[in-house]
Amino acid sequence: MRGVLVGLSGGLDSVALLHLLSTQPRIRGAGLRALHVHHGLQPAADDWAAHCRAVCEALDVPLQVVRVDVARDTGSGLEAAARSARRAAFADALREGEVLALAHHRDDQAETFLLRALRASGPDGLAAMRPWQRFGSGWLWRPLLAVPRAGLLAHARAHGLPWIEDPSNDDTAHDRNFLRHRVLPLLRERWPAADAALARSAALAAEAGDLLADEDASALDAARTPDPYTLSVTALAALPRARRARVLRRWVDALGLPPLPAQGVARIECDLLAAAADAGAMFEWQGCAVRRWRDLLHAGALPEPLPSTWRVAWDGRTPLALPGGGELRLESADGFETPLFAHARGGGERIQLPGRAHSHALKHVLQDLGVPPWRRGRLPLLSDADGRVQAAGDLVTSAPFDTWLRARGARLVWRDAAPRAIPPA
Repeated sequence: MRGVLVGLSGGLDSVALLHLLSTQPRIRGAGLRALHVHHGLQPAADDWAAHCRAVCEALDVPLQVVRVDVARDTGSGLEAAARSARRAAFADALREGEVLALAHHRDDQAETFLLRALRASGPDGLAAMRPWQRFGSGWLWRPLLAVPRAGLLAHARAHGLPWIEDPSNDDTAHDRNFLRHRVLPLLRERWPAADAALARSAALAAEAGDLLADEDASALDAARTPDPYTLSVTALAALPRARRARVLRRWVDALGLPPLPAQGVARIECDLLAAAADAGAMFEWQGCAVRRWRDLLHAGALPEPLPSTWRVAWDGRTPLALPGGGELRLESADGFETPLFAHARGGGERIQLPGRAHSHALKHVLQDLGVPPWRRGRLPLLSDADGRVQAAGDLVTSAPFDTWLRARGARLVWRDAAPRAIPPA
């Protein structure tokens, strides 16, 4: 049995879940604890944290309170930003192999199904919330998905459990609250079992998605390259359009990037896959991008080029940190006899390649190597005191520098900032 961490907001649902789990000897024995995320968005936020402490003390369950800063300028709305901050806090707190238990119930599942349907989701989206899924370094468990909220309310009242009401849950400006307070009550008037029917449809969509998943995985594997952040355009083009859409979503999800928005796949299909190989076509969302360069699609966070004014002397004795992340490192050598200068590309550089009598334009050398334009903007150059380029990252070395490295059995290593945008959840 794995340890269980309960996400405790202090509301009815999470308090009822914590009480239910606290009555299970096996779960207590494996390690039961709770986590309250303090968003600081409501005037009573401190009172909510105090309430959660009181609940946990009464149930003899350890509590961790984590304060988070909710970004207000993401463009996705305050509710989504709070959810993202909360999930990040859960992921950070979750121990290796531990289970995060959340109190989503059948009514929540019905709401999620309707929201996804209104956003024109396919089977994977309509599957809504899964009972079990990988999360951070452990698992996410939703044990109450088959339980209606009315059942949790009855349980809480029967056991005298205290809970708090979040006033933001009554704000119908939020889509989910509008469905909860305006749409679903109307549906229940006509179809009393509407919640159960919608939740069942979500389960059927999950089954359909699972049936497609194995073939999706095989198709993705066929389109992969040695770099997990790139896919072969030729291999993608050989797939049926519907399969291609599922492969693209699966690829982006596997990289830990934000899910592609509804128009994402269509834009990639029309603007990138149909573009000329050298057109530099790109689709952006939430600080990430999928780009077309030659026969490859590249996915990752939007990289910032090295500052044009960046120029530092480097003796090679310790790794050199690069602006925006990443480093240059000299391996198997004690350092340079004379420091070299690390700097960004300015344009017009030339380099004498090993075995060549004349210098070549660095731009053409990088083009011949197939280095995408945006990666060239992150490429640190090493030049000597006279301004002669000796290396471009670890991709290109000059004839003299290559000789120097070989004589010492050394090598230059460039590690760029990882293209991942957010931790996988």
